[in-house]
Amino acid sequence: MSGWFELSKSSDGQFRFVLKAGNAEIILTSELYKAEDSAKNGIASVQKNCVDDSRFEKKESSNGKYFFNLKAANHQVIGTSQMYASIASRDVGINSVKTNGTTTTIKVNL
Repeated sequence: MSGWFELSKSSDGQFRFVLKAGNAEIILTSELYKAEDSAKNGIASVQKNCVDDSRFEKKESSNGKYFFNLKAANHQVIGTSQMYASIASRDVGINSVKTNGTTTTIKVNL
């Protein structure tokens, strides 16, 4: 099974999306958006930018865990990964976003 996006509303009325892999694990989480259409534009940006290796910013947190950001052409962060214990597992996460991020399946949970 391929991945999908889930669009939801936060407790304060803002919108966010997550990208899930085929096993339902969250592989990318967006920022909060004030409008539903803005969140949908964020999903479209993931679909467009996830195929470009240069859009992935590989990072290390202050606690020694690894994560990545997916950025748009204007260098704004579209989504952030979970924390990974190793560089190798972070890179597997990036490949999962590249594989699943072009999906057109969007599950709305508002």
